Amino acid sequence: MHSEILKPVVAMIAWTLVMLLWMLATRLPAMKASGIDLGTLVGTKPADADRGLPPKIQWVAHNYNHLMEQPTLFYAVCGVIALTGTGDGANAWIAWAYVALRIAHSIWQATINKVSVRFAFFLGSSLMLVALTLHAALAVFR
Repeated sequence: MHSEILKPVVAMIAWTLVMLLWMLATRLPAMKASGIDLGTLVGTKPADADRGLPPKIQWVAHNYNHLMEQPTLFYAVCGVIALTGTGDGANAWIAWAYVALRIAHSIWQATINKVSVRFAFFLGSSLMLVALTLHAALAVFR
């Protein structure tokens, strides 16, 4: 039997892969249209793409990068919660809330990208992460 908290973990991983595909589907054609040849690029940085591609195309790539940042803490804390046997009930619901807020953040950033709204999604998901971390600490240190 597995912990319920592993379901939102898998959902978050799947969403990250959706964003990867979205990034490739938008960025590669934009690079081609801008005359950027992947075969000739050497040692570039993300800022180079920001200068050469339309901002809206880069929003998807920026979000994909964001999914490589804070969600890594989410995966770790969910693993701790699952291992301590406290991954059902409230912790699973908090994890699902985290995933829903991160998906909303992704869709918003990749489409409209008004920063004040994006920040609200980020803040909400961060609060879910804080709650999960406190619950993990209680489970480990009690």
